[in-house]
Amino acid sequence: MTGRKPHRPTRSGPLDRVLGERGRGGGFDRLVEGIGERFARAREDRGSRGNKPRGRSAQFNLRNRLILVGGSLGLCAIALVGRALDLQVISNDFYRQQGDARSLREIPIPTSRGMITDRNGEPLAVSTPVESIWGNPKELAKNPERLPELAKALGVSRDELTRKLAQRAGKEFMYLKRRINPDEARKILAHKVPGVFSQREFRRFYPQGEAMAHVLGFTNIDDRGQEGLELAFDHELRGKPGTKRVIRDGAGRIVENVDLVQSAEPGKDLTLTLDRRIQYLTYRELRRALVDTGASSASAVVLDIETGEVLAMANLPTYNPNLLSAGNRDTHRNRALTDVVEPGSTMKPITVAAALNAGAVKPTTLVNTTPGWMPNGRYRITDTHNNGVLTVTGVITKSSNVGAAKLALPLPNDYYYNFIRGFGYGQKPNSGFPGESSGLLAPPSRWSGTTKATMSYGYGLSATPMQIAMAYAAMANGGKLIQPTFVKGQRNEARQVLEPAVAGEIMRMMQTVTEPGGTAKQAAILGYHVAGKTGTTRKFSATGGYSRKYVSLFAGVVPVEKPRFSMVVVVSEPDPTKRGYYGGSVSGPVFRNVMDGALRLMDVAPDDIETWLAVQAAAEAKRLKQNGGKPSGPVVPVATQTVASPPPIAASALVQGGAR
Repeated sequence: MTGRKPHRPTRSGPLDRVLGERGRGGGFDRLVEGIGERFARAREDRGSRGNKPRGRSAQFNLRNRLILVGGSLGLCAIALVGRALDLQVISNDFYRQQGDARSLREIPIPTSRGMITDRNGEPLAVSTPVESIWGNPKELAKNPERLPELAKALGVSRDELTRKLAQRAGKEFMYLKRRINPDEARKILAHKVPGVFSQREFRRFYPQGEAMAHVLGFTNIDDRGQEGLELAFDHELRGKPGTKRVIRDGAGRIVENVDLVQSAEPGKDLTLTLDRRIQYLTYRELRRALVDTGASSASAVVLDIETGEVLAMANLPTYNPNLLSAGNRDTHRNRALTDVVEPGSTMKPITVAAALNAGAVKPTTLVNTTPGWMPNGRYRITDTHNNGVLTVTGVITKSSNVGAAKLALPLPNDYYYNFIRGFGYGQKPNSGFPGESSGLLAPPSRWSGTTKATMSYGYGLSATPMQIAMAYAAMANGGKLIQPTFVKGQRNEARQVLEPAVAGEIMRMMQTVTEPGGTAKQAAILGYHVAGKTGTTRKFSATGGYSRKYVSLFAGVVPVEKPRFSMVVVVSEPDPTKRGYYGGSVSGPVFRNVMDGALRLMDVAPDDIETWLAVQAAAEAKRLKQNGGKPSGPVVPVATQTVASPPPIAASALVQGGAR
């Protein structure tokens, strides 16, 4: 048929024939005989065809083949062993690196931030150890059934946790919860969720809370300074984290600490010039003033006159650095260094000093302020009432705007400008605090016809409370200006800006302000002579001109004989219906209460013991009269009562916000 291949007879061999014989029913013996006959016949056939018998070497062909195969296998084995020796012993760097990349890790060793203390060693900012929970997203993705349990332990929703893990699906590290109490961290780890671990970190704590907030500032979640002195000295306080080399297993757990790469260097401690007790007094009295006067904000600065050290600096409203939130960031501003005000009548002693230093007048020189006003371009310079003829001292005592203007106008513009600038106005204080303002003091080339007259009583220029305190400290320090400092032991060079004799005369003039007949009797301190000056200015309006809101100031020095402290108090927008708005009645009491406590805390000897004894005698006579002439124990005047040191403020007791 078409397509079928022709049948080809199969060539039968000896074995086929043997099998054929076996199939035809031969027995085993016959089969053996048949095999023998077949092989014998095959030999005969080869012999008849003329084949020569093989040589002796051909008889061992199988052996040679076995030797060849065995030798080849042996050479392969030697090559494999040599290669393994090369990879594991001789040239193992590459594979060691690859192995290390999968198990060996360098992890940071956290270090604590340096402690900040006050001048007496009291802690103001400390770092406490906390725990942070972190996870391996890749490992957590392998156990999705454990995510609800983990989310509940972390205090977040499952959807939120799932979303965060999805965002970092390709990573091996993510924070789950940071800077928590170690006990809380142990509770989370107790669930033993695969891929969840903890690491040690540090959290900043401020024992004084709101009272020190603006000076110290705060740190962020990574313990880096963000505001205040924490920012200014961040490099010194932060220290240097260390590094160690460890071996981790597949689950991320540390199996072995291999090596210390770099040891951790803790941050350096910082000792400030601040006194915790004076700082608390300042904060407390400012808070009381805001409540009593209905003011919107207040600032105060206390300087050590001889050294320029900042003993206290407080602002309100304030905030709690232990409980930071995304609330009103305006409360974080250190107004004593960043906010400027027109100094008002606190400029008058400097104006008088300029006239005295130029030799234009003497303390007893008469100045006619009648009728209580004078023209100044299109405007008038006015006093609160007609003071008539005053001495130069009287210009300060009565705070006469007309008198100050008449003293300033004859002075050369450049001289007057340079004299004011010499006291630090128009320049940054260079205290080292971040963000401090230089204020505003325009050069004479930018003055109008009315500028010098208005500057004489504190308008047309601006300054921070710190700059005003520096100027008053210079007048009390024999005319030597010292840049302020926040670091204990740091002494800045003094610069002579006023003749010592003139400085002494100005101090005696300012002393009359707090005595009977002056404008700041409420700033007087029993047992001490106080030199100071009130100031009251109207706030500039955003729409132009001046508003009906006021700023009340008092700048003072105590004691007059051996000056120790310079303090400035600025209260913004007091309610006129409560305590008025004049500096003497609003800011004067704050100065008195703070300085009264500070003088006794620093053990400063009284320089007006006669007044103190007279008051004590009067109080004793009054007591005897009330008791019918019977003594009942010693009388302790108010000025000698003990000032209690402020207790540390617990974080839980502090509330974010303004003054309370």
